[in-house]
Amino acid sequence: MEIILKQDVINLGYKDEIIKVKEGYANNFLIPQGFAIMATASNRKILAENLKQRAFKEDKIRSDAESLVASFGKIQGLKIGTKAGENGKIFGSVNTIQIADAIKAQFELDVDRKKIAILGDSIKVVGTHKAIISVYKDIKAEITFDVVAE
Repeated sequence: MEIILKQDVINLGYKDEIIKVKEGYANNFLIPQGFAIMATASNRKILAENLKQRAFKEDKIRSDAESLVASFGKIQGLKIGTKAGENGKIFGSVNTIQIADAIKAQFELDVDRKKIAILGDSIKVVGTHKAIISVYKDIKAEITFDVVAE
């Protein structure tokens, strides 16, 4: 019997896959639990339309993310001011909140702090550092910023 999975099922398949299983497994477990529906002609057409719409939305989101990465390429000379001692050691450390606030203040771009990852250990010295901004799934932008003493 062929079924369409409505969600991921471990050791069986992923959402929206059409798979073949034994009739008893489908009728007694998968369909009553809401994990699957029968793969009738009308359900296959609905699935095809849903996949087509999802692909269209995915392309739009991906193109928007790529244009956002291009705008991150314009971030040059990002400076983050912090209190530091005479030897260049910072009192505390620079975190992703400060990086997001600096990007918003200097370049007027909104970046979620949770999408920023600082390369290396925490930033505790004055100098040039790098961070990666995760825009969408596998689309990332790398930025360079300077930490300066105030």
